[in-house]
Amino acid sequence: MAAPSATGGFDPSRYKQTTEQQWQTAAKAWNDWGGLLREWLGPATETMIEMCGIGLGARVLDVAAGAGDQTLQVAQRVGSTGYVLATDISSNILEYADRNARAEGYTNVATRVMDGENLDVPPASFDAVVSRVGLIYFPDQVRALRGMHQALRPGGRVGAIVYSSPDANPFFSIPVSIIRARARLPPPVPGQPGPFSLGTPAAIEERFRSAGFRDVQVRRVPAPLRLGSAADCVRFEQESFGALHAMMSTVSPEERTAIWEEIHARLAAFENGGGFVGPCELLVASALK
Repeated sequence: MAAPSATGGFDPSRYKQTTEQQWQTAAKAWNDWGGLLREWLGPATETMIEMCGIGLGARVLDVAAGAGDQTLQVAQRVGSTGYVLATDISSNILEYADRNARAEGYTNVATRVMDGENLDVPPASFDAVVSRVGLIYFPDQVRALRGMHQALRPGGRVGAIVYSSPDANPFFSIPVSIIRARARLPPPVPGQPGPFSLGTPAAIEERFRSAGFRDVQVRRVPAPLRLGSAADCVRFEQESFGALHAMMSTVSPEERTAIWEEIHARLAAFENGGGFVGPCELLVASALK
């Protein structure tokens, strides 16, 4: 899930440009799957909110907010006297976050296009900073966390939701492994962004402490992905997981079709009489400034 440079190494600038383009394109699809996202990621989001001590009147910064599903969960918790600023690198996806907040009647939500590694907010202006399945895709995670640290008031907390290990998340790791093999991609190097780049509590603690945080807490949260069928899961990933398409950028259209067919065949193992249940485990982390 990396952007190679002209010399074959990882190019953070190109990676960011590609990521922005992916989310500009996938914004509508991600928003359209909002109901699934709330069912799938909502419980872990509630855990993150609790671990960050977010309550009535709190000011919260949401980094890599996407279409704002978790933003609205936070907005409900902080109430009318609180405030939530949703930020993302994609202007298209933030338009959906803004529309969703207005449609739900939240007047305590604002949106701003912003690079998560270059947070342009006043120092010590937030009680909490949260990021749901976003930090894993930042090329420089420590830089991003240092910006979050600066944005927090003393005693504020940062919270993040990430995927745990590949073997605990086959709904995602199977497509990644199939694409990597068929596209002949090299394995990711340590420190490179990607879905499992913070897949252990030790990795999370190391990043947080490097950014100046303390009292790091990590919880494992089962989050099975439930859909009607494996075909529905494939459609969800085709429409919403732009990183998978980026991995297939060098293969022919015919090969892409074959790749998705193999992914579907492998994911069918998680179908049962009640539909599709894709194993997923999340890590919910929090740390103190």
